[in-house]
Amino acid sequence: MMQDIPRPEVPGWVPVPVRHYLAHTVSGTSIRALARQCDVHPSTIMRQVRACELRRDDPLIDAALRALSPVSPSHPSKESRAMPHAAPARHAVSRTPVTQGRLDREALHILRRLCEPRAVMAVARDMDSAVIVREDPAGGTLRTAVVESDIAQAMALQNWISCADPEARIARYHITGQGRTALRQLTAADENRANGFAETAQDTMDGAAFGNVLTARFIAAETPLMGLSRRRDRDGKPFLCKELVKAGERLREDFVLSRPGPDAADDWRDALNRPGPGTSHPGVQAARARVIAALDDLGPGLQDAVLRCCCLLEGLETTEQRLGWSARSGKIVLRISLQRLSRHYEEATGKFGPRIG
Repeated sequence: MMQDIPRPEVPGWVPVPVRHYLAHTVSGTSIRALARQCDVHPSTIMRQVRACELRRDDPLIDAALRALSPVSPSHPSKESRAMPHAAPARHAVSRTPVTQGRLDREALHILRRLCEPRAVMAVARDMDSAVIVREDPAGGTLRTAVVESDIAQAMALQNWISCADPEARIARYHITGQGRTALRQLTAADENRANGFAETAQDTMDGAAFGNVLTARFIAAETPLMGLSRRRDRDGKPFLCKELVKAGERLREDFVLSRPGPDAADDWRDALNRPGPGTSHPGVQAARARVIAALDDLGPGLQDAVLRCCCLLEGLETTEQRLGWSARSGKIVLRISLQRLSRHYEEATGKFGPRIG
């Protein structure tokens, strides 16, 4: 059993090899001392330290290690490979520190997005956040999520994501085998919480437990909107253009962040106004306000189409039956709804305005 390692003080989610690396390179603890504390051979600690040092070519890894080190970012330690393209050693501009609960909660959504076909996480130098984009067969891209840099760094330290070309101006990260294993474990744990099998005090403190079937119902690797985006009309053109797909995905992203109750299909407004674990967070409140504003702008009928197909992930046939629409009319109503939704976002932030939240 590993004993507590001396300085630097690091969060509990940091992998053990990284703890050993920091203890040796920053605190000056000898390899033999670390081996005695952990009851392993010194060569094991040495391999861990060397492996961590080699990983510093990765800009996310380098930034994470410098952020975990008490050494000033402007005077990095000798062990740090200060590469010109590496992200600055600073914490992301986030409202909460990285805890195990926050990492698990956000990684669950991010890893699911990275499992989508042709999805990558793009990290540009000196940026406070990364984005997940999905490439379409025509060569276009669709942004599906925004990732705060401290979470991206933590996921890289866990080896859940990796970059094949870390020296590129824009580093592109893919999910790893360990990331897929972590996703299965996080999904199982979240489903257990949703079914009432487990909810720890730390979950409540971090706001990590969704307390409902959020993951199972509202997050999926393949959504009805993605399926519709691949359909063609009689002229061979996409049934839904890229702008409409972006609008629907943007609404769904805000809907997931808003942490609605399990009865959102019955009364979405009440579900978005009802308090719950973590719903007092400013980011959650802002996401709820954006969803309510968008659905209010659409009005009855149109809001039902995007709510059920984009947010609740209902198929079009199911939506038509629930709402009493005629067969094959749902996709027409959905396209009209997405057109109005796209106009709402354009009026709210401008056609080329920044994504809020």
